[in-house]
Formats: sequence, structure tokens, C-alpha cells
Amino acid sequence: MPTIHNIPDLPFPTLPTLSISPTAALLSPTHLTPSHTTSIAKDWLDAFSKAISCSSSSSANVDAENVLQLMMDDCWWRDMLPLTWDLRTFHGKTMIKRLLEDRVTSGVVKISNIRADEGVKFGEGEGGGWARLERPADDIIWITLFFKFDTDVGAASGIVRLMPNPAHPNVDGSDRSDFIWKAHTIYTNLESLHNHPEQIGPLRSFAPNHGKWESARIAELEFRDTLDPRIELNPEVLIIGAGHSGLDIAARLKAYGVKSLCVERNERIGDNWRGRYETLCLHDPVWYDHSPYLPFPPTWPVYTPARKFANWLQFYADALELNVWTSANVVTMNKNEQTGLWEVDVVRKKTLSSGEIIVEERTFRVKHVVVACGLGGAPNMPKYPGMDTFKGEILHSTEYKRASDHTGKKVVVVGACTAGHDIAADYQTHGIDVTLCQRGSSSTYIMTCRNAWNVIFKGVFCEPSPATPNSPAITPPPTDLGDRINASFPHFMATELNRRRAKEIAELDKDILDGLKKVGFKMNMGIHGTGFGLLAWTRAGGYYFDTGASQLIADGKIKLKSTSEISSFSPSGIIFEDGSTLDADVVVFATGIGSPREYLKTLLPPTLAPHITPLWGLDAEGELNGLYKQIGVEGLWSMVGSLGLSRFHSKHLALREWLAFFLFLGFC
Repeated sequence: MPTIHNIPDLPFPTLPTLSISPTAALLSPTHLTPSHTTSIAKDWLDAFSKAISCSSSSSANVDAENVLQLMMDDCWWRDMLPLTWDLRTFHGKTMIKRLLEDRVTSGVVKISNIRADEGVKFGEGEGGGWARLERPADDIIWITLFFKFDTDVGAASGIVRLMPNPAHPNVDGSDRSDFIWKAHTIYTNLESLHNHPEQIGPLRSFAPNHGKWESARIAELEFRDTLDPRIELNPEVLIIGAGHSGLDIAARLKAYGVKSLCVERNERIGDNWRGRYETLCLHDPVWYDHSPYLPFPPTWPVYTPARKFANWLQFYADALELNVWTSANVVTMNKNEQTGLWEVDVVRKKTLSSGEIIVEERTFRVKHVVVACGLGGAPNMPKYPGMDTFKGEILHSTEYKRASDHTGKKVVVVGACTAGHDIAADYQTHGIDVTLCQRGSSSTYIMTCRNAWNVIFKGVFCEPSPATPNSPAITPPPTDLGDRINASFPHFMATELNRRRAKEIAELDKDILDGLKKVGFKMNMGIHGTGFGLLAWTRAGGYYFDTGASQLIADGKIKLKSTSEISSFSPSGIIFEDGSTLDADVVVFATGIGSPREYLKTLLPPTLAPHITPLWGLDAEGELNGLYKQIGVEGLWSMVGSLGLSRFHSKHLALREWLAFFLFLGFC
């Protein structure tokens, strides 16, 4: 596919590149038994603990060089808060040494109490423990070990993948002494803060409440004093948007005892999903989409209809007592440099108990503002000569609701990614003449949900399954551990692994892909052949997770135009650069939406707007730009992403905001 990125295609240490034969006896299951695997992991973890742990009084005993000796030359360390208080990825010994010297040997972070995570148990059969041998391919092998540790700030966890290294070049491991197991990747994640745990489970309120809940809840929601409602109060955090990202961070903050308010412009929670086309359905499976603290029930369908999900969001906010103002808009916001607080002007329509609708204006003064208004800005609507002469209807996919609005019409859908496929399939299902227009220079990555998720999420985000005569039982990890396993593969490190998965999926999807090729549908295998992942991280698009539309295209039930770029419009339809034409009564542009960065700039004063960082895409380390961190101005944060990303990273953002807030007040 065309080069539209600066993503490196880095080599991955396969056994041949390590000068190790894939058939070496020392790599066989008879040699690498569970007990022997655990012994290798324990020896490595003991050495790691000795090299990096601080004594109770100083960090003088920390030795960065000794840590590096436990790692391969081509090594990675991904840290989510415990060492850097940020989301960072470090590649190579030079960068990792700098990390250790800046944060650990300097004494900024004190690491202690490193131990095996004995609570880990998932996988096939009886499940593996904290150290497990994994062989994802004949030429790739590693030992994954799970551990826990403490810092002076909180409790943390880690995942390490050890790979065999010959003690001498060109030795295939005929003798045990010739293998040294070293870390290829280390992943560290902050789990909690000392003395400030989430108020969940045994820490929830045990006090009975007789007749006081409703009045207290109203006062909390209105941010007014319980005894004197005339007194206006402020949240500690104001969240712009009450979609899944906004509600996730609100739920996390509430669990930490931090008061927040979501400002939602729609009339009801979930209307951002109800307002889209009626056939919209989530293409991620339910096991990956759970919400913090309240997973979907076991009766929930694998793929959630958008309107069902909208109702879930309303239920979720009510059940967790999250503070949301609907029909509300942030008008302006500014940073008061003297107080360090954000001053946010909010206007909302409010229905009184009498039924009267009033307009209320409030100015909130908060330490933190979280932008959780989704990935989209204004619709990307192409402009072509002659559009003003077209006698039919032109609309963007954000305006499309249902196929029955255009019964008896001839429709062209421009754009061949998710929305384009969904809308074209909706038209075809309703017996409407529809053509999908794949613009001449574009191509799309296609994978079927039926086959792909079993490859991508195998054993991690999946349904538990009992043993059968031909296969062992499968017990997936808890969702939070699944999130950590998923995150423990740095984006740039995993290129070769994802390329192999994409090839496996393509082989499973061969029949449908061949059918698409025959009708002229242009496809690609993603950036560097890695499938949808890097496309999602860089473009948030460029792919379609097939749930049926691809077969309709291959069968000719959805017509296809993919031979030329659009040149202009005529009164009766579209004219292409190659001179061909396409008659239409309705043209739907499924051409994506703009950046939330532009919307955010409209809320900020001219002095602050230029400082806003990009919101999406990968930075030089392979981390997402501007997500789950401050975005160029102190106290201004972003919370955007899929259901899985928002669930996982909402905790990181809550931990960062929680500590920053209480440091601001001098409480810790």
C-alpha cells in the first residue's frame, strides 16, 4: 500500500536469527517442562530483583548495567506509569539505560518487593502459572513471566518475555550451558497508589441509608450544597463528553473518591450512538468491550447493536451514579494562571420539577479538564465541481439514518471502509439499487470477524470453553490481566508478529478475499502487512471488519465502481476521470470525520489553542499521540479510543489525575 506513515519495520528475533536451531533438543517440551520453565524464570527474576531493587534508605545498590546484562541487545521496555509517570516505550539498551539512570539509579523511583505473581492462572487445561513456555511459531519461543513489585508511590505489575540466547555464536544449543535466557520485552504497569485504593469490594460503603439517598444524589448531581442549595460547588474534574470514554474515566475517578462532572451536549446519554445509522453494530467482540467495574452480562450478544449499547451507557451511568449534565455545552474555557484552575463556562437546558425548561449558565473552576468527545470532529466532505448542479441528494454518512428513506432510488456510496460497507449493505438488504464507489487511489484492508478475532484475541479475550475429546478447556484471563497482556507487546516491536497473524487471517478468509479480487475490489494487507492494527493507530480507519457486506460485493449484489477517481458531478450523477459516468439519485459520502483537536481549539483562547498536541497517530516511540495524558496545557487531558482502550487506560488517567490533584491540595 502507499507509504503514508513513518513506522519502522523492525526485525524480530526468531530462532534462526539468534543462531539457534528450531529443533534444538533444549527447546523441546520434554526438556522445557513446567518445573524447568519456572526455574529459568525464577533465576531471571531473582537476578532482576537484585539488580534493580532499592534498599529502604537509598538507591545506591541499583545497578543499571546489571539490569542490562539480563536483557537482549535488541530489547524493549514499555512502561505505563510506575517508572516514568507516563506511557512510554524504550527500544535498545542505550535508551533503556537512560531510563534506568534517569528514574531508578537517580532515586526518583524506588523499586522494591519484586516477587512472582502467584495469582496468575489462565490458559488451556488446568491453566499456566506465573511462568509459562509459549511457542507462537516454530521459529519463535519465549518464556512469559508475570511479577509484582512496589514503588514508593504504589503497587505495580510486570510482564517479561525471555528468549534463549546462545552463550557462543553459531551454537545450536546442544548443551544446556549454551543457552542464556534474556529479556526481549519488559512491561511495567501501575496498579494502585499506596494508602489511596479504589473504594470497591470490601472498601465500598457499608453504611445503611434510610431516606437520605435521593436528596443527597440530587445535590451531588447538581453540584450544590446539601443543606443550602443556593451554594454552588465545583467538581475536581470536568469531563467534556459522556460517551463510553467519558463515563469510563468518570467511573474510575468516582472509585478513587474524586468528584467529576460529565458535560454532554446530547439530550440523553447514549444519543451519540442512537443518532447514527440504525444498522450500526459494534464489530469488536463482547469479551473485549467490557466496561470498568460493570461487565456486560453473560446473556449479552457477541456484537452489540448501537442502540442497545446506547441504552447500556445510560444504565451504566445510573448504576454507578455518575454525574452527567445532558443538553449541556462547554462554551469557553480558560486557565487562570494565578489560581492554576480552569474556568469553564457551561450552558445547559434544564427541566424543572414543574416541567418548565430553563437555560442555566454555570462557571466551574476545576484543576483538571478531560476531553472525551470522541475521535471525530466535523465530517470530511469532499468538494467536486458540479455538486451544486446535481439534482439528487448528497449527504455525509453522519447524516444517514436508514435505507428506507431512499426506497426506489439509485444510490452511490462513496468510501469503502466500515461506514461505507455498513450503509451499502443496509441499502442492498432493503432492495435498493446501490453501488459502492472505491476511489481510484484507495484500497481497504478486509478481514472477517468470523475468523480474525479467534486469531487476534486467542486465549485472551474469548469465551471460556469446556474440554472436548479433541481439545482442552480454555480459561481466559480476567479482563484486566488480558489488557496488560495485550499492552505488553509494544506497537513497533510487534510488527512481525502482527504480519504473521494477518497472513493467517488472510488464509482463513481466502474464499471471500478471492471473490473480492475477482470483482475488482482493491485490498491491502495493512501497513507493513500487519493487518488492521497499525492502520487503526495511525489513521483510525482504512479497514473493514466484515460481517457480511464483502460477500454481497463479491456476489455482485452490491455493485462496485473502483476503476477511477471522481472528477465531477453532473445533474444526473457522477463523472469519473476516465470519462465513465454513474447515474445516481442519492450520493452518500462515507469519507470519515475530522480531528477532535480542531473542535477543542474552538473552546480555548488564542493563547492556548496553538499548544494543543496531536490527538491520535503514533509518536516516535510507538505510543499514541496525546491520548490518556496531558495534551499541551497543564491540567488538560484527553480520553479517546475504543471500548477496550478506554476501559484499560481510564485507570491510568485516573491514577495520574488523582495523584496530581491531591499533590495540588497538599494532601500527599
